[in-house]
Amino acid sequence: MNALPPVLIAGWMRSPVAPVGGALAQLAAHELGAPVLQALLARAGLPPEAVDAVVLGNALGAGGNPARMLALAAGLSERCAAQSVDSQCCSGLDAVALAAGLLQSGQADIAVAGGVEAWSRAPIRQTRPRHAGEAPQIYERPPFAPDPARDPDLLQSAADYALAHGFTRAEQEAYALEAHARALAAQAMQSHEIAPIAGLACDAYPRAMTAGRAARMPVVARGAGRDRSDADGYALSALTVSAKADGAALLLLATPEACRRHGLRPLARWVASASVGAAPETPLLAAALAARTVLERAAHKQQAALTPHEIAAIELHDAFAVQGLAFCRELGLEPQAINTGGGGLARGHPIGASGAIALVRVLSQLQASPEAAPWGLAAIAGAGGIGAACLVQGLGTTRA
Repeated sequence: MNALPPVLIAGWMRSPVAPVGGALAQLAAHELGAPVLQALLARAGLPPEAVDAVVLGNALGAGGNPARMLALAAGLSERCAAQSVDSQCCSGLDAVALAAGLLQSGQADIAVAGGVEAWSRAPIRQTRPRHAGEAPQIYERPPFAPDPARDPDLLQSAADYALAHGFTRAEQEAYALEAHARALAAQAMQSHEIAPIAGLACDAYPRAMTAGRAARMPVVARGAGRDRSDADGYALSALTVSAKADGAALLLLATPEACRRHGLRPLARWVASASVGAAPETPLLAAALAARTVLERAAHKQQAALTPHEIAAIELHDAFAVQGLAFCRELGLEPQAINTGGGGLARGHPIGASGAIALVRVLSQLQASPEAAPWGLAAIAGAGGIGAACLVQGLGTTRA
């Protein structure tokens, strides 16, 4: 069997991330993504008409084709293909994997892929009445498993897992405090990957926080099955949950021939990806399963036989502090080994963009530390028990 042709990464860019109702709240998805796409192409020196396809993750747009809206708003050719992906939290990372597949199958030579989420502008959701006299029902989230017993509230699922597996509130808060401290310390270093939008040039959510203040923050979920006094010691507080947010992240993918034709400098190589399913009752575990799967696939392809300890940059979108702790326990890592710039817990969670933002962070870290091992891994879990991960290899020292 012939090996698949390589997919090269010629650039990446993201927006700042802002909490819902914040600096980006007035922007629709295409208005949020277009400046990022334009900045990405400008930095690469690529004309808009050279892009063959846009593949875009989006979770809350309620239909339509956000990828097509983005392509047109950014000034790409009318002939540019546009595909939107909704695998909820995994959408942004899955979109990049699907775009890589377009290049490997010969359907495109250059693609822009990633995710955009304008949570602040998300449509109000209602179910249509089944019969006359029934009122429409407003809902916050759709079902993610057909059996309600297997479709818990995500906060409750995380709290139940923390209680059952002994992750204390104090441990979770220590993890969250470190995440915010790292994010604040890394803001200047992350400026090169961010396209300023609406006057915002850095992530808005990270904040200085003391352990005393953290301990006073309200509980948002307790594990079930024990008395309240016991469950409080393992509860999720507001600090240990990723905030709802707006944001976007996009990557420029190209074949080797397209890089030569357009003078693009490859900065990284796409190695392998995985999109997996796991138990819907504990969706937070799917990220670790996806990470292990992608490492197995890379080894099977004889492209890289790696352990997690050999990877220079690991980014998990940690929607919950307990998820970050569990991910590290599953992979045999210390929490200090992941999310060196703070992670999703400190940035916020623009659902359809979060996985792509994690990948942008991985690529930026590889470019900033050329002396380190050139491997990077991004991972994310989604509602319903799904996970996505990818492995990339850095190729140079010049920042994207």
